[in-house]
Amino acid sequence: MTKQLRVTNNPDRMKKKSAQSSKPARKQQATKQEKRAERRPKRDDAPARVSAPRAARSPRSPRSSGKPTQDAVAGRNPVVEALRAGVPALELIIASRAEMDERMMESLRLAKNANLAIKEVARGVLDIITGTTNHQGIGLVIKEYQYTNFDELLNKAKNPALIIGMDGVTDPHNLGAIVRSASAFGADGVVIPERRNASMTGSAWKSSAGAAARMPISQVTNLVRSIEDAKKAGLFVVGLDAEGQEALPNFSLAKDSIYVIVGSEGKGLSRLVREKCDLILSIPMSSDMESLNASVATAIVMHWIAAERAAEK
Repeated sequence: MTKQLRVTNNPDRMKKKSAQSSKPARKQQATKQEKRAERRPKRDDAPARVSAPRAARSPRSPRSSGKPTQDAVAGRNPVVEALRAGVPALELIIASRAEMDERMMESLRLAKNANLAIKEVARGVLDIITGTTNHQGIGLVIKEYQYTNFDELLNKAKNPALIIGMDGVTDPHNLGAIVRSASAFGADGVVIPERRNASMTGSAWKSSAGAAARMPISQVTNLVRSIEDAKKAGLFVVGLDAEGQEALPNFSLAKDSIYVIVGSEGKGLSRLVREKCDLILSIPMSSDMESLNASVATAIVMHWIAAERAAEK
């Protein structure tokens, strides 16, 4: 009993004993922290945190892939021009809440008169159908183009005849522009090969501004064979190339029946086509430019021929 009172009444001894009793607990606590630290990966060894790309976290498909799901003409002017020209079409598509103007109203009226189906769709749907966001709220889905047989084209040609052929013109906008110029300068028809050349798609229709509905277009399996058939029908075959044998101001066959063939911008005329031509014609230029756009060069030649023929009358 006396011993208990002596220990209790000695504060220094109580502190010492208390410190001794708490020391193992602190050591045990420190040991746990050290073990956790050992298990924790060091900064250099920790794997780098790489954030996933935005597309992987929240994938989004574009409104338009740039490739139309249907053969269509887009834009207010091209659509109304195509309807005026009687382009064979399947349906007229209008974007919801599209602003109406005179061209839109005329397109609706022409479509109704032609008994075409008229659909109103969301703008995003029209983007996908036409393959562009620059459709101005309207698109015209057209039918597959009906080409003219080459023999028929030859038989219906005027005298003197003017037929325009293409050799490797892969841009549909160039094709459409050439068809438009051919119509403007009184050509009898346009010839395109089935392979390695643009065909009459919606883009070509748009560039032709409806001229494709008035201009006979023949798609042939073999352009060289069409040259041979044209020669048998009495036409001179003239190739258009930057490295020509004769310059346009000296061209002497403008008043004869001719079959003008334009090559691609990059490669020009193919070897076999070049060999089959009666004459290779070039357009003189004063600048250092290597060549003109295929449609521009063809338009210049057709204008020259039309002017020469008009001067004779």
